[in-house]
Amino acid sequence: MTVLHAPGARGAARLTAAVLGTLLAGVTACSPATSGSDTGSAETVATGLDVPWSIAFLDGTPLISARDSGQILELTGGEPRVIGTVDGVEPGGESGLLGLATHRDGLYVYSTGADGNRIQRFAVDGRPGSLSLGTADTIIDRLPSAAYHSGGRIAFGPDGMLYATVGDAGVSEDAQNLDTPAGSILRLTPDGDVPADNPFDGSPIYSYGHRNPQGIAWAADGTMFASEFGQDTWDELNVIEPGGNYGWPEVEGIAGDDRFVDPVQQWRPDEASPSGIEIADGTIHIANLRGEVLRTVPVADPTDPSSSEELLEGEYGRLRDVARTPDGELWVLTSNTDGRGSPADGDDRLLRLPG
Repeated sequence: MTVLHAPGARGAARLTAAVLGTLLAGVTACSPATSGSDTGSAETVATGLDVPWSIAFLDGTPLISARDSGQILELTGGEPRVIGTVDGVEPGGESGLLGLATHRDGLYVYSTGADGNRIQRFAVDGRPGSLSLGTADTIIDRLPSAAYHSGGRIAFGPDGMLYATVGDAGVSEDAQNLDTPAGSILRLTPDGDVPADNPFDGSPIYSYGHRNPQGIAWAADGTMFASEFGQDTWDELNVIEPGGNYGWPEVEGIAGDDRFVDPVQQWRPDEASPSGIEIADGTIHIANLRGEVLRTVPVADPTDPSSSEELLEGEYGRLRDVARTPDGELWVLTSNTDGRGSPADGDDRLLRLPG
């Protein structure tokens, strides 16, 4: 496939509330306001976001995906602005414009089209403050999609490969079928080819037996972690092994079954519903939707549930994604405007955790 580059110089820029103006209609930039929680604090950077889903940084420039509108937003160099709309996005339930990831070849975008989920690579033109979404190259398409369990997270690993989470799309038995990518984590080259050292010959599947994984991140030693939505019993944090079978729908949570890889931690769904994750300074940070917390787990001892902490508990409603900025801050996206947040949760916003 043609390799697309993101031309134009882009200087790394640190966002402050002072440079944030209006983000589409109704988006309000806010002066930093620290919450008064005993379980953590955050500064509100911007409010009024419309179902934000993912944060990524393109040469230091922050980008946010908007699930239902299909728009990608630039947050730097003055007023936040739309850099483009991904063609053919068909939102519905948990589907739409989902994960973002950046690479020297351009911006990678996971979205739902007419024929299922797909990953596309876009050129991005211009400089910060005037970026423009360019032409697209489809990396992989026809991935299972549905109103529920639609996966959606993408990230580049320390090996330079592209990883993508795929939900079971509501057909639970497909997660045990290696002839379909449903209920799996995929591993691809940046051009969409299957790496020669993948665990299953000729297949993009890296691990399987997942229900709806929505977060992936790597520790400094290369250990890969993934968050996963359970059904009624347990949500999970998993260490991902190449070729590993994580048990869905045969088991949920820690089962002690030698056929499957057990999670290192598990939580009741009403306390968790884990989506995006980030690892910073030896700590796994997990954005939780129903649980309305940013949960932390130490990389050094991820199996000890007593070592985890809950930040921002109940302060900002549902939390969708967490990402580390180029200068080391943690940013968090809320998810209260997707029809599942309560009126008390308010609108969606971008938060900054003090360093």
